Parts: sequence; C-alpha cells; structure tokens
Amino acid sequence: MRHFLTTITFAFGLTGFAASGLAATQYPLTISNCGQKVTFQKAPAKIVSIGQGMTEILFSLGLADKIAGTAVWVGPILPQYAEANGKIPRLADNDPSFESVVGKEPDLVAAEFEWHVGPQGSVGKREQFSELGINTYIAPTDCVAKVNADGGDGVRKELFTMDLIYQEIGELAEIFDVEDRGDALIADLKKREADAVASISGAKSKDLPILFWFSSKEVGGDAFIAGKNSAPAYILKTIGARNVVTTEEEWPLVGWETIAQANPAVIVIATMDRRRYAADDPKVKLEFLGKDPVTSQFDAVKNKHFVLMDAQSMNPTIRTIDGIEVLAKGIKSFGLAQ
Repeated sequence: MRHFLTTITFAFGLTGFAASGLAATQYPLTISNCGQKVTFQKAPAKIVSIGQGMTEILFSLGLADKIAGTAVWVGPILPQYAEANGKIPRLADNDPSFESVVGKEPDLVAAEFEWHVGPQGSVGKREQFSELGINTYIAPTDCVAKVNADGGDGVRKELFTMDLIYQEIGELAEIFDVEDRGDALIADLKKREADAVASISGAKSKDLPILFWFSSKEVGGDAFIAGKNSAPAYILKTIGARNVVTTEEEWPLVGWETIAQANPAVIVIATMDRRRYAADDPKVKLEFLGKDPVTSQFDAVKNKHFVLMDAQSMNPTIRTIDGIEVLAKGIKSFGLAQ
C-alpha cells in the first residue's frame, strides 16, 4: 500500500513540472561513470536495463516507454509497475547474452552490477558496446568505494548509504532530461527514509547480533551472508544492531560453524522468485536451519526469530528503505527492542 500511495503522490506532482523552472539538460552531456567518461549527444531513445533494481528506478522516473528489454530478475516487479513491465521483453531472468542485448538496438545499456557490464562483463565489456555506438551506464552503488575485480560480489570499502541511490537517480534523470522527475523521486524517497527511521524509535537494539542470509550454492554449504559495508549493514546501523560478519566482501561465503561463534539472535532470510541456487527458496532455508545440528542451536533458531525480507531490500536499491521498516517491525514483535 505504501508504494501505491507513493505512486499517486508522484503522479500528481508531475503536473507542476513544466512550471518548476529547472533548466533542461544541455547536450552533449558528459558524465563520469565508474571510472569512464560517457558522452550523450541527446537523451537516449531506447535502453536495455540489466538488473531489477536499475529497472525499477527507470520505471520510477517515468521512463517505461524507453525500455526495450530487461534482464536479471530476483522477484516480482513493484506492483504499480506490473502492467507496464508486462509489455517489455524480458531477455533473461539471469544474465542475458550480448547478442540479445544488442539485438534490441539500444543507444544505452544500463547495468545494476559491474560484473554484467564492466572489465570482466559476463554480458559484455563496455568497449564492446562502445564499438557499436552504444553507451553504457553502471549504477554508482556498485562502483563507488567498491572493487569488483575478483569476479564475485565485490569488496565494499565504505558503508553503503542511500546517497548512492540518490546519485544514481540524479544522474539518470539528467541523462534523460527529466531532472524534475528525479528531484521529485529523491524527495519522496528521502521522506520515506526519514519516516522509516522515525518508525523504529522503539526498536533500537544496541549490539543485537543479526545475520542476513541471501542464499547458498548448496543448502548445507557455505552461505552468502551480508558483509559489514553492504546494504543490510546500512539497515543494521539504522536499527542500531550488530552484523555478525566483519569482512568487507559484499556477500562473503561463510561457513555455519564460523557463524555459530557469533550466535545470531535474529536471522533475516531473503525471499525471492529466483531459483538459481539451491537455497534461493526461503522454505528451504528455514527447513535447513531447523534440522542442521549446528544451526539448530542458534538462539535465533531456538526462538524462531526469523524475519522474511524481499531480496531486493538486501540489495542497494530503492527498496532498502523497506528493509529498515521490515526489520524494525520484526525486532519489535520479538520483544527485543530496547
């Protein structure tokens, strides 16, 4: 319901854009993006979006008519964009092929993660697209103070904050000459973030050890757990709780015996439609936690202190704000708020 109300407010706000007085984007426009200069001679007419978080920002900026194809999906689209999204070709649930992307003849490819479009791009390198006259844009959430050289989820050197999302929105709005919409969206998200922080005034949980489990390649194997500077870490800092992981890796693979030493009081479990890895299904996660001889001894498991959270709220996206609200509600319901 929150998203629906936000959409209505945003839609009415559009009526005042023409009179706002903001200057139009001046082309050619050159921006610095993830270590490269990118020049736009005009607003892109056709875009391929790789990454659900990127796609949802483009929808939020009113750019659905510009999207020629999407890829890399974790779960359902935000409800208010379901109809528009249904009309756009999905090139792949996971990584699309280079050929399928360029086959849409875009003048811009926008990627949420550098591993898809970057030096080691699984879809294609930036220079490959550039040689075909296609510009590329990578979300600053995945390259500012973050290193993706190992081919995994990368190493984040500084704590993620929503400012990186606001930077992404501002840059995309300028590229597409819709800066009024960008400003309105950023203002709305900042208000939601402030409201979310205010809503947890009774849920501060100093030093409460909390684990964010995204998935595992093998159900009983090492788990992808949120690192100390990830989006979940930002949620935990806002709540006042403690991450059980101290590494700078974004989503390190950690053994359950190691996690046992921290004995998490709450386990946040990612929910998703994706079935790429054996433990993507939240039901599989819950079953494992209850039956495994190591994990079944965790305080969180004994007390059934599980918080189910949409996987997109665990990624650096506009949904991270939802994650603050969801975890705060869970902590309150467990009686763990201080």
